[in-house]
Amino acid sequence: MGFDERMLNGMSVLSAIVDGGSFAAAAEALDMSPPGVSRSVARLEARLGVRLFDRTTRSVSLTDDGRRLYERIVPLLAGLEEAAGDVAEGATAVRGRLRVSVDPYFSRLMLGPQLGAFLAAHPRLQLELVTRDRLGDIVADGFDMAVRFHEPVASSLVARRLLETRILTVASPIYLRKHGTPATPKELENSEHVCIHYRDPLTGRPFDWEFHRGRRITTVATHGQLTVNDVGTQHSVCLAGHGIAQVMALGVEPLLRSGNLVQLLADWSDERFPLYALYHSRHHLPAKCRAFLDFVVGLVK
Repeated sequence: MGFDERMLNGMSVLSAIVDGGSFAAAAEALDMSPPGVSRSVARLEARLGVRLFDRTTRSVSLTDDGRRLYERIVPLLAGLEEAAGDVAEGATAVRGRLRVSVDPYFSRLMLGPQLGAFLAAHPRLQLELVTRDRLGDIVADGFDMAVRFHEPVASSLVARRLLETRILTVASPIYLRKHGTPATPKELENSEHVCIHYRDPLTGRPFDWEFHRGRRITTVATHGQLTVNDVGTQHSVCLAGHGIAQVMALGVEPLLRSGNLVQLLADWSDERFPLYALYHSRHHLPAKCRAFLDFVVGLVK
């Protein structure tokens, strides 16, 4: 004998009859017709092969078999109701475990300093941040969300653009005193200039050195021994005077204001690089994901 929806409905009707004291009361409580309640009980009795109620014109009472069944199903039905309520609460309550894959630079620069306030606002949330430069498969890797720099590749994920930052070409005064200041992008093709390459996490190859001026784009074949995949390392090598770097404007403004870095070729700095939040579905987004997304949006406004 299989357990199916009809049997579950029949047991719910059985419980409602006992709780209400009559078929009519059960019908009202379940928003069913009295004949519908009787048919549900009859189907359940036929499936189980026992009589569940003794009925007279004035009263209804459980048989011994009916009482044994009722005593067994009451805690089960209560558990089902509690589980359904628990899941429904998860749609509105910020709680449980949230795993987020985050770009390391964004995590250190903007996310980390504000996380304490976010966690204090949601004490029932357990947050796990995993920083890495590659997105990977967030579904297979068990992530609820991701926050990444880069245009997203086509997938079933929802992608929400959070910000765009300019791409700047910079060098330290130490480097410029030694190698001179390039006046045009093409001068970087001169082997006397050293460029620090940055690996594209999507392709595994260094980013092309592009210079954007309105709709005009110039690509330059640069020279340099070093390729990095970490923004912190890129900044530190550039600050030490090793070479020229193309960096996101986000986070380097203090270095430019202090003079520790100098922007080069400012007329060719119209390129933009985006930051996206990626998640599974725009429908029924869990409250914990919605809260984190709102938090990140607030950081980048």
